[in-house]
Amino acid sequence: MLFIELIAQGLVQGSIYALIALGLTLVYGLLRILHVAHAALFTLGAYVGVLVCNASGSLAVAFVCAAVVAGIAGVLMYRLAYQPLLSQPPFVALIASIGLYIAAEESFRIVFGAQGLSFTQPNLQGQVALGGLQFKQAELMVMIGTVAIIAVLAWLQSRTRVGVACQATVSDPQMAESFGISLRQVRDINFFIGSALAGFAGVWVALLNNLVEPTMGSVPSYKALAIIVLGGLGSVPGTLAAALVLGVVEAFGTIYLGQLLDRNAIAFAFLIAVLMVRPQGLFARR
Repeated sequence: MLFIELIAQGLVQGSIYALIALGLTLVYGLLRILHVAHAALFTLGAYVGVLVCNASGSLAVAFVCAAVVAGIAGVLMYRLAYQPLLSQPPFVALIASIGLYIAAEESFRIVFGAQGLSFTQPNLQGQVALGGLQFKQAELMVMIGTVAIIAVLAWLQSRTRVGVACQATVSDPQMAESFGISLRQVRDINFFIGSALAGFAGVWVALLNNLVEPTMGSVPSYKALAIIVLGGLGSVPGTLAAALVLGVVEAFGTIYLGQLLDRNAIAFAFLIAVLMVRPQGLFARR
């Protein structure tokens, strides 16, 4: 029973990691930029979700507002910070991204305070029994929501003009532009979707912990970077698989290695061990 419980806990945590890391994967797959400031959008979504839910009493409205605000903020980040640097070496955009995240973190601390915010009436906190296991309603919903989002992304990528345009832009931007594809529009859409996923994930984490604080994006962002490396840089299926694997490894590690390493150290120890054996990541394609 303990084995099954740990797997279930790992899948819940891995679902949250997947929502955060998918946005990073979309950005890296399109522009080859390690978007560290993605963590700021995660935190922004959490703050918007808590404020809107406390004001309106509707969790659904909070999710929509968080996704839209984070998505718009992501597009603005791209246009103001990344677009002028696309002709520069990749490390220049990485440095700009780190600076953006630090500035955003301090802005959250100034505007909302260092103590954090909580839901006045937390939703989805009831317990649900499945096969002898106990889950919070929020934990089940995050797993269901992740599966639904992955399905929609897969459909968008393979069955719509926007998805085909994104793939063409990644493969050969100049050729895609010569066929009438707007690079700016494709990149705006890509950043909006990836950033909206970060905002969505931020609300879920706020709901599970009933707390939003300025630094809440730090550790998830580092783990998301580890996940996209494990999954093979730019691979959406690889990112999903790596997120779930990392969640399960953490769950087992906290039980069997908890006296030696904390949860976050276990994740990075696993990353180092994998990269020593497979530098290209667990799920990278040739």
